[in-house]
Amino acid sequence: MSEVGSTVRAVVRHLEGESADVEIESGGCGRCHEEGGCGGQQLTQMFCNGPKHYRVDNPIGASVGDQVIVAIAPGSVRKTANLAYGVPLLALIIGALIGSSVYGDPGGILGAVSGVVAALVYVRYFSDKKAGKLSPRPYIISR
Repeated sequence: MSEVGSTVRAVVRHLEGESADVEIESGGCGRCHEEGGCGGQQLTQMFCNGPKHYRVDNPIGASVGDQVIVAIAPGSVRKTANLAYGVPLLALIIGALIGSSVYGDPGGILGAVSGVVAALVYVRYFSDKKAGKLSPRPYIISR
């Protein structure tokens, strides 16, 4: 596997082929109080109270009920965030600039909306076509 980025504790709830469905008690990577931590765990706790379930690769052959450590590759969160947030924001700005230069304020609004819609279609298409290729999937590293 690739080098390890963030890790989180989980419990295996279901197995399907080479994948495992795991349940994670807390949201985020757990580095909220460390230097450079983003505080995302507090944000996820505000919106999601219950345990979270994820499908991860199971290269170590963990069994149902095992407590495991799940890792993600360094940079995968950044790449996903750039795709999900950066592309639509950039498309909104470019659409607004082009639209306003052609038709003034109404064109700017229409251009911004068109840019966001086009970006969301692109992101949806890109994430479907490149699923699992953008960055390595989360995987179990130990029991």
